[in-house]
Amino acid sequence: MHYTYKTSGTCSRAIDFDIEDGVIRNVKFTGGCNGNLKGIGKLVEGMKVEDVAAKLRGIPCGPRSTSCPDQLAKACEEYIASH
Repeated sequence: MHYTYKTSGTCSRAIDFDIEDGVIRNVKFTGGCNGNLKGIGKLVEGMKVEDVAAKLRGIPCGPRSTSCPDQLAKACEEYIASH
C-alpha cells in the first residue's frame, strides 16, 4: 500500500513510502536535506513499520522540536493507527 504523509515543522514537505506486509519500502522525501534523507530512506528499507516509528520518534532538528526522521515516525504511527 502506498502512503503519502504531509510533514509539518521541517524543511521536507512530504514523505512517500510503501508498506508491504508490515514492512516499509521505497521511502522518498520531498524537499529537505537530499543526501541525509536518501540515507534515512536506505537505512529504514526493509524494517517493520513499528520499529521505524520506535527508533525515529522524538528526534529534534536544531531548535525545532521535530525533524524529518521524527516526521517519518509520525507517518508510521499514523499508518499503524489506521490499520
